[in-house]
Amino acid sequence: MILLHRPSGPAFGLNADLIERAEATPETVLTLVDGTKYVVAESLDEVLARVQEARASVLALAELMKFDQPTRASVLRLVNEESSEP
Repeated sequence: MILLHRPSGPAFGLNADLIERAEATPETVLTLVDGTKYVVAESLDEVLARVQEARASVLALAELMKFDQPTRASVLRLVNEESSEP
């Protein structure tokens, strides 16, 4: 999700994967895959940067989680250590 603002000010979150088209006409208009249109206060460049950052953070988190996930052997070792404590 990316955080955007309506021209009148209130913020809202938008699933960036649902954006089909982004236009600067001169306001920034986002058209979603279902045809819904949103006018946002951010410039086209800001929206594109937020989409890129959101996608990059998903990929970075997935990469970190790959190495952070305990293996079956380490979980069994931890369980065995805890069960052998007095």
